[in-house]
Amino acid sequence: MTLSTELARGHRRPPPAPPRSGRFTLADPLGALAILSVVAVVALWVMNQGGPLSLTASDRATGSLGLLAGLLASDLMILQVVLLARIPWVERSWGHDLLTRRHRLIGFASFWLMIAHVTLFAVERSTREPTAIPDALLRLFITDSWMLFATVGTLLLIMVVVTSIRAARRRLRYESWHLLHLYSYAGIAATFPHTFTDGADFHETWTRVYWWCLYGFAFAATLLYRVALPAWRSLYHRLRVESVATEAPGTVSITFKGHRLDRMRTASGQFFVWRFLDGPGWSRGNPYTLSAAPTPDRLRITIKSAGDGSERAARLTPGTRALIEGPYGTLTARHRTRPGMLFMAAGIGITPMRALLEDAPYAPGEATLIYRYGEDEHAVFADELRAIAADRGVELILLPGPRRADTSWQAAGPAHLADASWQVADPAHPAHPDKTRRQAAGSAHLDDDAQVLKNLVPDIADRDIYVCGPPTWITAVRKAARGAGAHRDSVHTEEFAW
Repeated sequence: MTLSTELARGHRRPPPAPPRSGRFTLADPLGALAILSVVAVVALWVMNQGGPLSLTASDRATGSLGLLAGLLASDLMILQVVLLARIPWVERSWGHDLLTRRHRLIGFASFWLMIAHVTLFAVERSTREPTAIPDALLRLFITDSWMLFATVGTLLLIMVVVTSIRAARRRLRYESWHLLHLYSYAGIAATFPHTFTDGADFHETWTRVYWWCLYGFAFAATLLYRVALPAWRSLYHRLRVESVATEAPGTVSITFKGHRLDRMRTASGQFFVWRFLDGPGWSRGNPYTLSAAPTPDRLRITIKSAGDGSERAARLTPGTRALIEGPYGTLTARHRTRPGMLFMAAGIGITPMRALLEDAPYAPGEATLIYRYGEDEHAVFADELRAIAADRGVELILLPGPRRADTSWQAAGPAHLADASWQVADPAHPAHPDKTRRQAAGSAHLDDDAQVLKNLVPDIADRDIYVCGPPTWITAVRKAARGAGAHRDSVHTEEFAW
């Protein structure tokens, strides 16, 4: 692949100034609105049920607490849908990784509140009719207005939560998990009607307006940003496979040609959810990161075989249409705040680093790439990385071999760190590592991850650190970077996990 030298040079500019402490971002009002919605729900319960006063009477306490749990569960369900509705300004403010973690946290909280809601009302009905418990529960879960729908919806949500537990997810293919996860929308929709027909907190006009607006916003945002916008972009940009090239055993790069791709304002480091119109199963989307800087008419992704979707992608033929959702992710140079840049990648995590190296705004000597991989044959983009290093003055450190341990970011190859592959084409280049620093890196005690990293990159505190790889490896890098003196906010990550 021929590097676009003019493109790389065109993006070079002086590094931005460090951010001011207390800088305002859109994440601030977003968090405030989320908290306010929970406060509003509690206020509704207090106004309609009497709040703590409703707990003083034993015959009302169980039902009142059950109602509060149900209201909070409904509110959090809506919040978790909005978090992953792919609203562009929400994605840009918080980033996809953080949104996913908060979606998961809020989802589990909503689930347990829903279970508490169901359990408390079951206890209330049983206590109220101790001689006819089966009939009372039958009415509660089946025959009362819209309760059968609510019961089915609850069962669907239980299935989604069970399959979201990490132990269960490890046993599922991504495609299967993603399909099951979509049933959460059906579950939420099925529980919706009974709240308006049976919930005391929905009988007044203004409370109905509040809840209708909340549900309506979540529905509209999901429909607009997860269905309508991706459909329009796919139709307008008309992406088709241009070529498929093997990069390493089990790893291929796919180049797409499209129309006016610059209008999406895609940045290196971002990813799309891709669907390929090559036959049955096209509706299952998979997230893949750009592995080259985007241009006005081309995008490239690189895929390692890890399931049905990735294996299928390797068999694509030129001319195949592609549908896209995105771009997503905040692992971009837009978030750069410090003079230098450090890129760290493990395995297929090199894909966004490769794109960032090509067009990120850094001068010669300001960027370092540390790339850890297993065997030499699995060193994806090795030649391209060397070419970029030579063209843009990047310090390139290649660390082959398996990981030393699950808690370490280092490789456990036979070569000492001092003998690792350090490369800048011109030994007189400002980015070229001097012999003293190479020896210092190699002499560090390998059990001290932070000291090894500090010796490799002495000015790490003055760099933005971009990290991509498996979750446990990212965790090890974060810990080592903090120990080496890097500020927490200077570490930018993207996990290759789901």
